[in-house]
Amino acid sequence: MKTYFAACKKVTYISKYLKNEIMKKFVLIALVALASFAANAQAKISFKSDTVDYGEIAKGSDGIRVFEFTNTGNAPLIISEVKSSCGCTVPKKPDGPIAPGASNTIEVKYDTNRVGPIRKTVTVYSNAVEPIIALKIKGEVLPDGKSVLEKTE
Repeated sequence: MKTYFAACKKVTYISKYLKNEIMKKFVLIALVALASFAANAQAKISFKSDTVDYGEIAKGSDGIRVFEFTNTGNAPLIISEVKSSCGCTVPKKPDGPIAPGASNTIEVKYDTNRVGPIRKTVTVYSNAVEPIIALKIKGEVLPDGKSVLEKTE
């Protein structure tokens, strides 16, 4: 009888051991599958244009322009920060995540009381495949008394 119970204990122990090993392997396979699925789900930001050209504008005129973009990825796009290369340019990022396929804008306001050429960079930080994107604004603010219709010589 003793040997019978000893044999049963061994079988039970081996059975539990195998069950634990199978569960460990199953959990490992599930984690690998989940990680590979998560790696494929990424946001992608596509701008209509990466440059806004103000052209020639009068001093003190409206300095607000927008960069239009679409999330062409398959995960929500989160824009964490938008910075400008100068204090004369104030960017405004969209609030909240942008769903896959959805479009939105980044607003940029340039101080048009500063006369002269405009050459500034606006940097966008996000969770997209390309996490840092540089956008450009360009143009020229004409001094008082100059018309945007006049030819400068």
